[in-house]
Parts: sequence; structure tokens; C-alpha cells
Amino acid sequence: MGASSKESTKLHIVMFPWFAYGHINPFIHLSKKLSSHNIQISFLSIPGNLSRIKSALHLNPPNQVIPLNIPPIEGLSPDFDSSSDVNPQTSELLKLALDQMQPQVKTLLSQLKPQIILFDFAQHWLPSMASELGIRAVSVCLFLAVSSSYLTIPSRMSDPNKPPTIEDLKNPPQGYPKTSITSMKTFQAQDFQYLFKRFHGGISVFERVMGFTESCDAIIYRTCTEIESPYLDFMKKQLNKPLLLAGLVVPLLPSGELEGKWVNFLGKFPEKSVIFCNFGSETYLNDAQIKELTLGLEMTNMPFFLVLNFENNDDADKKLEASLPQNFRERVKERGVVHTGWVQQQLILAHKSVGCYLTHSGCNSIIEGIVNDCQLAFIPQKGDQFLNSKLFSGDLKIGVEVNRRDEDGYFGKEDILEAIKTVMMDTDKEPCKSIRENHNKWRKFFLNKEIEDRYIENLVKELHYLAQKDE
Repeated sequence: MGASSKESTKLHIVMFPWFAYGHINPFIHLSKKLSSHNIQISFLSIPGNLSRIKSALHLNPPNQVIPLNIPPIEGLSPDFDSSSDVNPQTSELLKLALDQMQPQVKTLLSQLKPQIILFDFAQHWLPSMASELGIRAVSVCLFLAVSSSYLTIPSRMSDPNKPPTIEDLKNPPQGYPKTSITSMKTFQAQDFQYLFKRFHGGISVFERVMGFTESCDAIIYRTCTEIESPYLDFMKKQLNKPLLLAGLVVPLLPSGELEGKWVNFLGKFPEKSVIFCNFGSETYLNDAQIKELTLGLEMTNMPFFLVLNFENNDDADKKLEASLPQNFRERVKERGVVHTGWVQQQLILAHKSVGCYLTHSGCNSIIEGIVNDCQLAFIPQKGDQFLNSKLFSGDLKIGVEVNRRDEDGYFGKEDILEAIKTVMMDTDKEPCKSIRENHNKWRKFFLNKEIEDRYIENLVKELHYLAQKDE
């Protein structure tokens, strides 16, 4: 597709992500990129998220960040307000609330009159509504193509009343490209079954995705052909839909300085010697996993900074202390920090003493680790994280995945130690040498602003073309 002669026409795009901040944040990054190309952005979310979105986006006028009222849903607190309240339980109820927001969304779109709306995985009803209003509806897939190609293609569930079995999900779909992904473990396939489950009388995530895949005008992927070409080619054949690429939209380093107490702690250690370990705001370990992880970090004899969060933030400090091995803090007090709550992850990864990132394999986290020159050890916990880890450790050979037991995903302290040794200690041996060479190669690629700008420029052209098509 090419740009039309009308490309100078002001394009107005509405952003409508799912309400969890892990979804909002990539939409913010993409909004900033698009607005730098003279595209007007409006942003829809629930009230408690608005101030955070406004401060991140600096939209002009600021009232282009527009609140959606949450309808009353049995089981969902009337005080529910923001992304910080989204957990696995509230998420399912919030999807029902989202479905009931259709009238107010339609009214807002009628008033805003954008040419295009970019939306997330849950709004299966949006393309038909947008079509009625003469608006192009484009899905933004926040997961890498490797995840979508394995899980959310029509052939995964030909019968809506017969979801795939664990054995089905352990194996790639028919015709899958020949890559490092030849099979998945039992515990991973069990986790994948979530996509096909229905809650509270609603429809499954898979049904939501399939509901808009057929009717939307295009799908945007936050990826590039250089790293995911086989999976993108497979998706094109499966979906018969325009796939637009935004590039990886590498997050910019946030402004501000790292908190003083962390500067003091990290400043005690040599360059590239500290292991940073964080599982994000929506991934939680159980007590048995925390025990093996902490003992494994202790066995490395290296300095570390471990962040552990809990599903219910109430009494998080007490939960943390109860989960740690006996006398653990005392034994590691000179070289280890264990913290619960939010931290300045990007600024910590950018600190010169941090050399390894033990991560849950969220896409943003992996990219942040690579661009900040941290060696990667993967310990994925759910969903797309399992496939992200396969892509980076298997296809791209960046980092190493912690060994896990097939049936239940158990890992021991020795497995943690072995993964850290592979990327941090055995620097003159294989596979560490190859991993570091690949890491350096891909780090240069991810930091190449020309490549990123080219993807965004192409995306802008595609969006202009889409807005003017059949006018």
C-alpha cells in the first residue's frame, strides 16, 4: 500500500486500550510516535487512569483524554476506578462492564468523528459499531506475532463448544513454520487453556479475538520482519487480513533520577555485576517458587536486586517476609535487596552495575533488558511469556531459559544458578560467548533509530491510506 496525495490531511485517531496499565502503556508509546507525525490523538479509558495518561501524553487539548463510566456489575466494587485495581478476578468482571459500555462508546465516537480507532483484544464488538459510523477499526496486538501465531488463529478452535485439549496446545498448529518452537511443556499448555475459558456467562478471550479478527479493517503488530518474519508470514495466510507493523516501539528512558537508596546500593558493586530480577506488576510467584528463586540467587554469590509482588497488595511486606527462607535477609544483607512494590525498572536496568536481568519474559521487559545491555535469563510464568522466551532464547539465541519440570513448571535453586552461570559466569565458554555476540548484534538493531523511524513512517502511510480508502 502507498500513501495517497491527501496524506497531508489531518488524521484523527482514537486510542482504546484495555484498562490494565500493561496495555495502556504501549498505546501511550504508540500515541507519542503517531502524534509526532501530525496525527491528532484522542484516548479513552476509565476515570482512575486519566491523570496518569494525561501526564504521560501531554495531549493538546488535554481534554482529548476522555473518561468512560463503569456500569454497575455484580461482584465488581462500585469504587473500582483504575488500572491498579485490575487483577485476575476483577479482569473477568471488567470485561463484562466493557461490553456494557457500548452505548457510551458509540456516542463518543459520533461526537469525536475520528477516521480510525485503534483498539485492544477485548472489544470484539467494536468493528461493526465503527463501520456503522464510517470509522476504520484497527486492532492493535500488544503481543508478539509468535504468540498470536501459536494461539489465536481460527484453526485452534473450529468448534466453539469444544476447546482445544492440553495435548492440542502442546503442539503447534498445522502448517506452523519450522523454528525453535516444536512443542510446549504440559504446564504451559495448561496455562494456554485460559484463553478458551468462559467466565460469568461471558465469552472467552479467544472468542473475543476471533470476533474482531474477521471484521476489523487491519491489525497492527508491535514487531518487525527482522525478528518475526516466519510467524508474520504464517499469520498472513491464516487471517487473510492486512497486517501493519509498528516496529518494536522501544520505550524511551523515563525522565528523572533513580531513587537515592537504590543508587547507594547499586553503587557498591563493580560494573555489570548485579542481577536484577523483577516479574512485573501482574505476575506473581507462590511461596515455593520464591524459596527456590531466593536460594538460587544466594548460591550465585553475586549481588542481586529482587522485586517480588503479590496479587493482593494488602500486607505485601508481611507476605514477603513470610515467603523468604529463614534468616535469608541476614545472610545476604551485604549484597542482596529484596523489595515489594513498584520500582524504577528502566533506570535500574540502565545503572552501570546491573549486568543481568532475570525476567518473566514480558515483551517490554525483554526489550528494556536488551537495550540497557543486560544479559537475559528467562523464567516465564504465563501466556505469551512462554512464547516470547522461546523466540528470544531459541530463535534469536539471546539469553537462556531457566529449566522447568514438564508437568508443573517446578524449578529448583540449582536451575536458577545454572541459568545465571550460563549468561554471567562462563564468559569464555560456549554458549555464553555466542549469547553475548547475539545480544550485542540485536542490541544495535533495537537501538537503531533509523529502523524504528522507518517502521513508524510506513505505519503512518498505511493509516492514511486506510482512512482514505473507498472514500
